[in-house]
Amino acid sequence: MAKIKTSYFCQNCGAQSAKWIGKCPACGEWNTYVEEVVQREEVTPTTAWKVGTSSAQVSNKPKPIADISYQEQQRIVTQDQELNRVLGGGIVPGSMVLIGGEPGIGKSTLMLQIALSLRGLKVLYVSGEESEQQIKMRAERLLAQTSDCFILTETGTQNIFKQVEQIRPQVLIIDSIQTLHSSFIEAGAGSVSQVRECTAELLKFAKESGTPVFLIGHITKEGNLAGPKILEHMVDTVLQFEGDRHMTYRILRTTKNRFGSTSELGIYEMMGSGLREVSNPSEILISQREDAFSGISIGATLEGNRPLLIEVQSLVSPATYGTPQRTSTGFDAKRLNMLLAVLEKRGGYRLGAQDVFLNIAGGLKVEDPALDLAVCASILSSFEDMPISNTACFAAEVGLGGEVRAVNRVENRITEAEKLGFTDIYISKYNKKGVDLSKFSINVHAYGRLEEVFSSLFG
Repeated sequence: MAKIKTSYFCQNCGAQSAKWIGKCPACGEWNTYVEEVVQREEVTPTTAWKVGTSSAQVSNKPKPIADISYQEQQRIVTQDQELNRVLGGGIVPGSMVLIGGEPGIGKSTLMLQIALSLRGLKVLYVSGEESEQQIKMRAERLLAQTSDCFILTETGTQNIFKQVEQIRPQVLIIDSIQTLHSSFIEAGAGSVSQVRECTAELLKFAKESGTPVFLIGHITKEGNLAGPKILEHMVDTVLQFEGDRHMTYRILRTTKNRFGSTSELGIYEMMGSGLREVSNPSEILISQREDAFSGISIGATLEGNRPLLIEVQSLVSPATYGTPQRTSTGFDAKRLNMLLAVLEKRGGYRLGAQDVFLNIAGGLKVEDPALDLAVCASILSSFEDMPISNTACFAAEVGLGGEVRAVNRVENRITEAEKLGFTDIYISKYNKKGVDLSKFSINVHAYGRLEEVFSSLFG
């Protein structure tokens, strides 16, 4: 009998050590090393997933890149247009997609909804957390019935592959990767070695059979995907399902995508009958208000290829408790401090003794610098207690010299503002080069300095 080999793994980052140590040298966390068995059992690996492939091993030889044949893969286009956009146009055959999010955010609902909507394709939904009756109850609530979706409650990868051999699914969904265990590793489900081994087996199955695999993953209390970091490296696409579970809107964003852009965004609304796609998010991100209030401005931003008009809310009030507060939600706090310094230095506005609170409505997190002018206008509107017109929006970056800088794809931003009924948009005068502004019915105000913009707004 072979001697059992063990090693120590960091449960936070997956680093390996031959002996126990108190502090992980890789991530700096304390008391995260746990002993796990790494010696494989003497078991012949199952070949159940090798559908239509030969068991003979073929040695690979290097080829000149010019001699490698390539064909564009036909993606699986789902009925969920938001998911199609985030994935880069649909599901790529043989790809592995990892989706993570907080407990109760709607990951299982989203995946089951997709499984039920893929008509004409066999889908195997494997759950290690819920019973068949629980999944059936959710399916009844989603009001979508199909005979092509199969439910399997199993956690052993070898048993899963045996069922895969019989059903031959065209899409495989695993809920969740932390509940699976392989008989080749003597460690508990959810441990670093088990997550790595189960993911490797599923990845081998996906690449050899051409079947796309979706993995649902847990997250840590810091908001990162649970398990070793190699989990994110192994998969092709990493999706993050975000949002406050006490609110109705959910955001699906990409942090890694080998088959498309990582800047795309999908927005859903959680309803009693499941997740509803939000095809025009600008309408929900702008509050419907009849009266104009100070401290509110509208910024035209871009998320991937999608233009969005979002509401920027500011509250500026005298600091009565010593050091002024600078608080931002959905916007970079360091960039907010930079813009406040520009307003004070270049604009002459005395904001050093003021508390400044900034909020991006709708729960979005925005990094687009084109929102700078909308933030500055919102802050000054609250500071001067003068409202900005409901029909005006902004799309420009602000430099340290107080200049209004040009942004990319300004035509898309203007078109979105025009479509939603805005009559005025403020941009940089440097965006006028190469752009035909006469084709827009909206009034385009182009300036080069902040003083010019504020003079036009507040007089």
